[in-house]
Amino acid sequence: MKFVDEFRDAELGQVLAGEILATVEPGRHYKIMEVCGGHTHSIYKYGIDDLLPANVELVHGPGCPVCVIPMGRVDDGIALAREPDVILTCFGDMMRIPGSDGSFLDAKAEGADIRMVYSPLDALRIARENPDRQVVFYAIGFETTAPSTALTLKRAKAEGIKNFSCMCSHVTIVPPLRALLDSPDLRLDGFIGPGHVSTVVGARPFEFISESYGKPVVVSGFEPLDVLQSIHMILSQLTEDRCTVENQYGRVVPYDGNLRALEVLSEVFELRPHFEWRGLGFISQSALRLSDAYADFDAEQRFTVPGVRVADPKACQCGEVLKGVIKPWECKVFGTACTPERPIGTCMVSPEGACAAYYNYGRFAREREVV
Repeated sequence: MKFVDEFRDAELGQVLAGEILATVEPGRHYKIMEVCGGHTHSIYKYGIDDLLPANVELVHGPGCPVCVIPMGRVDDGIALAREPDVILTCFGDMMRIPGSDGSFLDAKAEGADIRMVYSPLDALRIARENPDRQVVFYAIGFETTAPSTALTLKRAKAEGIKNFSCMCSHVTIVPPLRALLDSPDLRLDGFIGPGHVSTVVGARPFEFISESYGKPVVVSGFEPLDVLQSIHMILSQLTEDRCTVENQYGRVVPYDGNLRALEVLSEVFELRPHFEWRGLGFISQSALRLSDAYADFDAEQRFTVPGVRVADPKACQCGEVLKGVIKPWECKVFGTACTPERPIGTCMVSPEGACAAYYNYGRFAREREVV
């Protein structure tokens, strides 16, 4: 399959692993963060970490869009779903994210009309088919999925659909990275940049990492050879004492981003002053809300939303995992009280969550790292 099979060539993977080994300096420890949860799953699905020298460590970042949704925000969505004549729609990976008193799936079992959709356009279709009901789309995701929400809202406005609204929980990628870099808890040597987000925003927004913090960034694709090549590019920069943003994923990512998508985002959304991230607390200017031109479609203005902040379960260490401070297996409840079937934290639920990746592909990582 073009653009897939050639990036899964095992022999080329061994060649790249040899080049990485030849690049690293003996006695020096390298810590590289893969920002996107999709990279984390590729790393453990294909055993990329086993091909790396012992002194090259990969840690996980806050790039899983479902993982960062706080419990209070889940509770707000459930409260909306329990309003009379409301149909709440959301993506499938939101259904099992735990709130303070259950998930969307639990609320659905209790009688709330919550429906899984594959696209915000599905939610708009449901609104057309149910003119006597209020249909709310619970929007999540980084800049990757925000354009589809924006275009759906533009269509709803153009068609004059009055029973459709959006509870916007879209977040942006740059502020949490800046917060991590300002944190004294974590020292990083470089970043594997998020490929999906970059298809929209491009590679340019990450220049602040190299210019202000002196860390190399390589925007990467998701196939095993993409990730290995990106790691090699980062290590080469460090060896050559260079620091810049490079775009390994050039076959998909334009350096300046998708200008039309960015234009639509600026029309439909504006930045929130503050937004709470699960495990990371409040980060200013880190999320989107509907602009004044689309305020009529804002579910948080159309309905009464509790907006109560809920503390994470004490046993859950998703925040530390999202910041790269600990590995998933270092959490006391990983694989015991917290499993994909009965999750305590979001990182074990999402198909991009680091804990789910470790559980599904690398549950014996503890033994490998101790050795």
